[in-house]
Parts: sequence; C-alpha cells; structure tokens
Amino acid sequence: MEEDSRRLGRIELNDGRLMPLLGLGTWKARSVSAEMCQAAAEAAIAAGYRHLDTAFSYRNEVELGKAIRNKISQGIIRREDMFITTKLWCTYFAPSDIPLCLDKSLSDLQMDYVDLYLIHFPVALKRLDDELFPLKDGEMLTADIDYVDVWRGMEALQASGKARSIGVSNFSVLQLERLLSRAKVPPAVNQVELHPYLVQTELIEYCRSKGIALTAQSPFGSPGRPQELHRGNTDPMKLLEDPVVVDVAKKHRRSPAQVLLRYHVQQGICVIPMSAKPNHILENTKIFDFSLDEEDMKTLRELNRGWRACVLDALKSHPFYPFN
Repeated sequence: MEEDSRRLGRIELNDGRLMPLLGLGTWKARSVSAEMCQAAAEAAIAAGYRHLDTAFSYRNEVELGKAIRNKISQGIIRREDMFITTKLWCTYFAPSDIPLCLDKSLSDLQMDYVDLYLIHFPVALKRLDDELFPLKDGEMLTADIDYVDVWRGMEALQASGKARSIGVSNFSVLQLERLLSRAKVPPAVNQVELHPYLVQTELIEYCRSKGIALTAQSPFGSPGRPQELHRGNTDPMKLLEDPVVVDVAKKHRRSPAQVLLRYHVQQGICVIPMSAKPNHILENTKIFDFSLDEEDMKTLRELNRGWRACVLDALKSHPFYPFN
C-alpha cells in the first residue's frame, strides 16, 4: 500500500490518511504580497499540487482560502481533493487558547476542518495582543507551558473532527520520545528543516522507527529569507548553487531544485518548497519521473554541514529549545 501510494506521490500516515509528498510551502519573505501569495496558491493548484502548507503565524490563510475557493468554484478541485496543513502558534498554547487558534485559521481558510494541524514550535510564548513574538526590554517573553500539555489539546481537536491528523514541527528526537511516552495519539508528522546541508540522519531514522512521517521545510536552504535573517558563513542559502548539486542536476538533465526535491521524496519524505513564480511552481512538480541513484544520494548526503536556515536565537536558553 505504502509503495503504491508513493508512486502516486503520496505517503500513508500512521492514522491511515494519505498525504501528498509534494506541497506548496507558503512561509513568505516580506517581498511577497498577499496578492502574490494567492496567485501562487492558485498557480500551484492549477499545476496539480493538492497539498498546501500554511500556519497561523504566516498571516496568509485568508489568501489561501480565497485561492482554494476560486479553484473549487471553477470546478478544478473539490475540498476533499486538497490536503491543507496549518499550525498552532506558540502564543496560543494555553488550554483555552488552542481551539481559538484553530478556529481563527479555519475561519480565514473558509473551511470546516484542516487535514493536518501541527504544533509549530515546542516553546510557549506569552500571549500579548496580536504579537507573534512578544518582547519586553528586547527579551522574548516565554510562557511556562509544557508541549506535552499542549498535545492533549491537539488530541481534543482531532477528536472534534476539526483536525483530521495532528503532528508537530521543529521537534527533536528527545522531545518526540518524551511526547510519545505520554501521548494517547502519536504525532502523524514532524515537519523540520531538511536538506543536504542539514541531513539529520538520527532524526530521520528515529521518526521512521516510530512511524512518524517527515515533512522537509526549507529544502533549498531558504534563500528567499530577509537579509537580516541570513546567518553569514554558515547559512545554507546558496545550496542551489553548490557545485555538487549542480553536477547531479546536469547528469540527470534536471534543475538543481528538482534534484533537491527528488532527494527527499525518494526517501519517502514530504517536501514543501516555497515559490511565488508560476514557472518554478510547475517545474517543482516534475520530480516523480526520474530517480537519483545510490551514488547521487550518497554524494548529496556528504554535503552535510549542520547548517540551519531557520532558528530562533532569542529562545536558545529555553529548556524546550529544540536545536541545541
């Protein structure tokens, strides 16, 4: 079943639901307007994408909801054809706030349910008006809420039918172990940064051993991030230009982007590249009609440098910070 589904570009989650291996990531750099975000989502659906990944904190759920409604009204898709992922933000970890965050996302998306709901990050932040990153005197304001307790709220949302599958994002092996020891429902997915500069073999093997699917975010090293988020000489933003990646792409007569996406889906890892350009969106779908050989995969894995694009340095001292 799993192999058949993978040939169709889907994987089976541990709750029996199917998740498309390729999705459109919608975390946007500041240069992407709301209109461009909606246009990108519509272009993706037209190109055959059936998986869109968003989050409360991306503040683009209204635009994605409009894009999906437009394509439904055009007869291109039905709601049940789409796999929609969104995420619980860290300022909504209090038990009474968890359903409020999902309800806001559902309202903005114009939906009754999401296919996958993730805890976005394991560290709780204080709820302060509508601030995503509440600060006081330059310090990030954290809250004393355990992600294990947050998970109980996620299980309740799944039981309500508003979230078909539930999972986590940016969780380490140790955090997954602790969560699994207390959870009634195991997480279906862990969405993390993965690419040849950040191979994370231990995490991949652990998730496989526990039946937790992986979604690779920032598969190109997130080159579109704002300049102030670049990390100097240890930033993976030039992964697409790496000579090794370029050589593998030439060998297969593909683009470096297609090779990096194929690297993940060939391992049964879902991947969610972000693009606002219709030609790139279409190009990124053409990854299921070629394979990388074992030498290609080995060569790409050997690029591993432990370089991360997405970190929250302000939370490094928190005991639940996942990247230490």
